[in-house]
Amino acid sequence: MKVRCTSLAGDSGPHFQMLSENGFTVLPGNRERNYRNPSELIEELAECVAVIAGSEPYPAHVLAALPQLRVIARTGVGFDAIDLTTCNELKIAVAITPGVNHHAVAEHTIAMLMAVARGFPDRDRFVRAGKWKRFNTPRVMGSTLGLMGLGRIGKAVAERAIGLGIQVIAHDLQIDQEYINHHKIQSVPVYELLSRSEFVSLHLPAGQQTHHFINRETLSLMKAGAILINTARGSLIDEAALCEAITSGHLRGAALDVFEQEPLPINSPLLQIDRILLSGHLAGLDEQAEEGTLSMSAETLLKLYRGEWPTDVIVNHQDLKQWSW
Repeated sequence: MKVRCTSLAGDSGPHFQMLSENGFTVLPGNRERNYRNPSELIEELAECVAVIAGSEPYPAHVLAALPQLRVIARTGVGFDAIDLTTCNELKIAVAITPGVNHHAVAEHTIAMLMAVARGFPDRDRFVRAGKWKRFNTPRVMGSTLGLMGLGRIGKAVAERAIGLGIQVIAHDLQIDQEYINHHKIQSVPVYELLSRSEFVSLHLPAGQQTHHFINRETLSLMKAGAILINTARGSLIDEAALCEAITSGHLRGAALDVFEQEPLPINSPLLQIDRILLSGHLAGLDEQAEEGTLSMSAETLLKLYRGEWPTDVIVNHQDLKQWSW
């Protein structure tokens, strides 16, 4: 039984021993392959019963070409790149790793917030270019951070921001009243969050309702000089509209870890704007999160192989009928 690790973090780790000791053949990722290319992904998974997956897409035609595949174990919490309807039809279980990488994402979010707020990457570029250029930025302490989404990651960001002296306001469809009361976080409507916040950080899932949540209209509602941070999903932002808002001077800058198209094309307008700080969809990656997601993915595969049904991690558990390995 072959398991391929396409996740970028999966070429080594505890999952190899965990699965090998239970009869699986664990294959590392082939980094000469482009797993976002459907034909290459199909070739790599042709004989696999499971994949420990990264963020590569699994559309219907890819899934249909993999008749032996029983499980997609995603090292993370997002599954919008996987065609769940087709997985249900083909009896493929889709699993995620909740509760493992939220601290990593929160630290990355705060790091990006502080960097852009204090004028990076421009300050670094100026020194490297021999320019001793100095400029002021508003103090972060005492500012307001608006969190769009107050789930596990949003809460982890909130606690770190509060420690920096930042006032936190939030919007979530299922607000945890006890939590916000304890941490003195205000629950506000979307328009108020956008208009009051010096920093807006997105922690929403991808979907039809959230597609291009940040657009010309919502950007116009944002406070002049605000900074936008996205460590969630690229589809949340209309990137052309964001570029306009920054070049016009309405927004002071942005920090983006995720994009509408990944990897980010070299001709993307985002790359032409100095006041946008970029990283490559790695906010959830640190040493502890890497080990945790790989261990949880392997444990999920073992539970399924033993006939267990871990509903807390299988996202399509209600739609799969009479699933078997």
